[in-house]
Amino acid sequence: MESNDTIRARQTDEMLRLAGQMVDLMADGLTPDVAQSICELLLPNSAAIATAITDCEAILGYAGYRERENPAGAPIRTQATHDTIADGRLRVILTSREIGFPQGAARIKAAIVVPLDVGDEIRGTLKFYFAEAHDITETQRSIAQGFGKLLTTQMAASELEAQRKLATSMELKMLQSQINPHFLFNTINTIAALIRTDPPKARELLREFAVFYRSTLEDSQDRIPLERELQQTARYFAFEVARFGEDRLELVMDVAEPPSSTSSRSSVQSALEQIADVPPEEGVMVPPFLLQPLVENAVKHAMPPEGKLTVTLRVRFEVPDLLLQVDDDGVGMSPEERDRVMQSQSQNGLGIAMKNVRDRLRGFFGPHASMTVESEPGRGTIITLRLPDSV
Repeated sequence: MESNDTIRARQTDEMLRLAGQMVDLMADGLTPDVAQSICELLLPNSAAIATAITDCEAILGYAGYRERENPAGAPIRTQATHDTIADGRLRVILTSREIGFPQGAARIKAAIVVPLDVGDEIRGTLKFYFAEAHDITETQRSIAQGFGKLLTTQMAASELEAQRKLATSMELKMLQSQINPHFLFNTINTIAALIRTDPPKARELLREFAVFYRSTLEDSQDRIPLERELQQTARYFAFEVARFGEDRLELVMDVAEPPSSTSSRSSVQSALEQIADVPPEEGVMVPPFLLQPLVENAVKHAMPPEGKLTVTLRVRFEVPDLLLQVDDDGVGMSPEERDRVMQSQSQNGLGIAMKNVRDRLRGFFGPHASMTVESEPGRGTIITLRLPDSV
């Protein structure tokens, strides 16, 4: 015969297992399909003969007694549910009359109705229906309250995630709409000048320019292949090399193949061909506009008055993390300048690009994502992005 401690431990394990399954089911929010699955999950693990989840107007999910008569989308029929939505109070109901079912649900004699509140707003109910009033024990009340609380917590978490995705999408659209007019006109002027001096080069740049801007305007997905982000950054740099000259700018690609492969290097002249060697089947996906703003910052702010600026893009795999690095040998920054551009409220110049990249990095990958900046006057700057669980 099992001891009381053994029984409690087994019941606790079972409730934790149910809670874990509910959390997994609600990864994308409380849809009717999810609500139905949760009702079916809870029913055999309680003394109820039916379980239901509603929003404020209709049934989302229903399992158990008279399930066919209560499909998703059907309007709420019980007064007790309407009352709970109206006042936000948990109800333990011990007579069928108080529940307020229409005729035909005679087997249901008692119920627990739990309000689902997110913040100060009632979003619906979780309901357990019982054949007899004495079936509602303290354990059944605890189960109802506990799973009601878990549901509301996951609903709030899903809404926060939806808001995060919306904010990230809005930031991306802002990036797309804020195409630097100086870069646009400088590139057009460079191509116009090359038409007279080097027509084949002008045609090549014009084709790449069209691809660059089409890709910029189309990159509205949450994530794109790493290969595509590297190609877009290399295209941008090619326009700047055409403008300033190869004696002033150089891009070096140091792209490590996924684990167990060898690394490869190339200059900007062959960057687009070299990047194509990054295996797309590896499934390495990154948010768009992570690297190009940082490389653009290097061209704008790190180029010395004389001599060449070399910018190196490095890709490293530290499974399961991906490391992206923008390394330049330019003018560098003092510790005070570095701290200033890294401040979260920096809203202009070098700082706004850094803030945007950092915020989107954490928005996509969570608090373990990071952007670090190492810099020294006269020796250049190294910016390292860590994308956790990306490989």
